[in-house]
Amino acid sequence: MLLRKIWRGRPWLLMPFLICAVISCSKKDSRETLVEASKREILPVDVNRVVPKQVHRVIDVVGTLLPNEQVVVSSEVEGPVEGVFVDLGDRVRKGQVLIKISAREFQINLDQQLAALFQAQARLGLRGENDELLNVNEATEVRKAAAEMFEAEQKFKRAAELFKQGVASKEATDEAEARSQSYKALYDAALQSVQNLKAQAKQNRAAVELAKKKLQDTDIRAPFDGFVKERFVSPGQFLKVQAPVISLVQTTPLKLRADVPEKAVRSIQEGQEVEVNVDAFLDKTFKGRISRVSPAVNEQTRSLTIEALINNDHQMLKPGFFAKTRVISDEKETVISVSAQTIVNFYGVNKVFAVENGRIRERVVKLGDRFGEEVEVLEGLSGGELIAVSDLSRLENDLPVKVR
Repeated sequence: MLLRKIWRGRPWLLMPFLICAVISCSKKDSRETLVEASKREILPVDVNRVVPKQVHRVIDVVGTLLPNEQVVVSSEVEGPVEGVFVDLGDRVRKGQVLIKISAREFQINLDQQLAALFQAQARLGLRGENDELLNVNEATEVRKAAAEMFEAEQKFKRAAELFKQGVASKEATDEAEARSQSYKALYDAALQSVQNLKAQAKQNRAAVELAKKKLQDTDIRAPFDGFVKERFVSPGQFLKVQAPVISLVQTTPLKLRADVPEKAVRSIQEGQEVEVNVDAFLDKTFKGRISRVSPAVNEQTRSLTIEALINNDHQMLKPGFFAKTRVISDEKETVISVSAQTIVNFYGVNKVFAVENGRIRERVVKLGDRFGEEVEVLEGLSGGELIAVSDLSRLENDLPVKVR
């Protein structure tokens, strides 16, 4: 009724409404026409055939670079520090003197132990520091006692023979027997004395070796080739036994430690090649090999710990670097894979467009590892399918297409 009144009184007021209605109808008809036309159109597409391929399984993990060896060198003797010969960052060689402790008291102790050893050796009839008496009967003291015992035994035998002949008295025979027993006791005492001297010489020899070791320990040396990570002492400082002096790290090679997921455990073994990338050198790839594999999977993380030795002769890599690691399997596996560009992700669902009998068939796929530009397909394809590689944004299920 209102429109009728407006139309009769002021018809020009209805013109905007009429124009909008006409445009809306026109757009709707146009969209419907385009949709129908697209369904009737046979779209030409490029395709690739899915062919099973043999690949080396690659496992991507992250890890940390660690020193191959790391140790805090400690003092084995106490005393004042006479010299400090290295500092932070210095490169050292195995056996190089790092710290010098005053050796005066240790030298005096060594001289005392040597004197005691030489005294015991002289009583045994030996001269050299390392000479050793193998047969106690060769000792001067024992030889003298043995000679005296033999002489007394011979005199007793002669006295006993003369007593039988009635020439010697019984008193003289008894005296000769007593003298023989006395010298035999002296011989046994001499043997015991020499045995004690041998034990004493052995003890003195051990004391000498210990004194020599302590004297040598005044020079604190590097246990391996490496670099000084930290210095803890200064000249003049008095050190106690087991006091830390220098922290050393060995950076050639470096040790990579990483955790491999449980599903990839079957592809891991010692000797496999690894490739490492670090943020400090994005344009470089460093190589190494797996040196150790944990015998058990971590129950909390469900991962397997591995260690690899990474060549670092150039000293570019540093302990503590975060390392992106690729473990390359030695065994080849047959997999189904497609180009990563043919995969369309829609709300978290991965799919590809297969061409069957001139029409598009959407295939939902489950993806696995990546091999360069291609991605492994675990489920959804079996091999032999034709996969569309062009005009993916225009494709939909059941759309007629023509293979170019």
